[in-house]
Amino acid sequence: MLQLLSFFTGGTKMVHCGSFPMPLPFKIPQSAKPYRFCSLSSKKPYYFVCSSSSTSTTSSTISPVGGGGRKRVRNRKLNPGEKEGIVEEMRFVSMRLRTSDANEASATTATWQPSMEGFLNYLVDSKLVFETLERIVEDSTDVTCKPAFSADVYFRRTGLERSASLSKDLKWFKQQGFVIPQPSSPGTVYASYLADLAEKSAPSFLCHFYNIYFAHLYGGCEIGRQVCEKLLLGRKLEFYKWEGDAQKLLKNVRENLNKLGEHWPRIAKNKCLKEAAKSFKLSGQIVRLIILSNNQ
Repeated sequence: MLQLLSFFTGGTKMVHCGSFPMPLPFKIPQSAKPYRFCSLSSKKPYYFVCSSSSTSTTSSTISPVGGGGRKRVRNRKLNPGEKEGIVEEMRFVSMRLRTSDANEASATTATWQPSMEGFLNYLVDSKLVFETLERIVEDSTDVTCKPAFSADVYFRRTGLERSASLSKDLKWFKQQGFVIPQPSSPGTVYASYLADLAEKSAPSFLCHFYNIYFAHLYGGCEIGRQVCEKLLLGRKLEFYKWEGDAQKLLKNVRENLNKLGEHWPRIAKNKCLKEAAKSFKLSGQIVRLIILSNNQ
């Protein structure tokens, strides 16, 4: 039971009313004036906080004066692509990142010259990262991790795995007399980051999982084609070959990730989206190894 102490109908006129039942929380039209309530038992005042704008998208609940109780709740604006799924949300984030990096990329394209030393470093570090991804998904038996992203159901043996192909390529290079280097800092840092992230947040890890395969398929393959033409007389490495249609394989991963994302709370989805920039940064450092020796 609440007692309506007073409300203003305009100007300074005040009207007093008696006691009447009022369920909480209670919404009133946006055009209404502010109401002030208090509980008969505690005498703490409560307020309805209403928007004066007829176009406002915010909703209001009762909040007690002096802290405590319920906070005002606002209707959240949907992220771009949110209705289509978490992967579509990631795509919009990635588009913004690519747009912001466009000028820098165009400035370096003209002087982009690969080296065999840099390319081998890139392949070795890439192998370490893909091995880490595949191992985490294959061996995820931690009870805090496995239920979160159901690795055994959705993301094991997708057909996109690359570590075995890279092993074949590095073996071929060794047979040609090339010295295979040890993994360098970009690869070891990224692999370590992925292993740590999988223990902390499955949605965040899966952001990297998807973006690494996506970036390799839609950007890495073109880079590899150009490098192979310049350094290997056009030989196509196993790294750039798949059994079956790679785009369909990625589509399956995308659909499964969207299904899984439907069960994530908004805070988990936001963590996933925040990792997109990190994924671009760490992957880009490995790609730049291809031209590193020419810049030293």
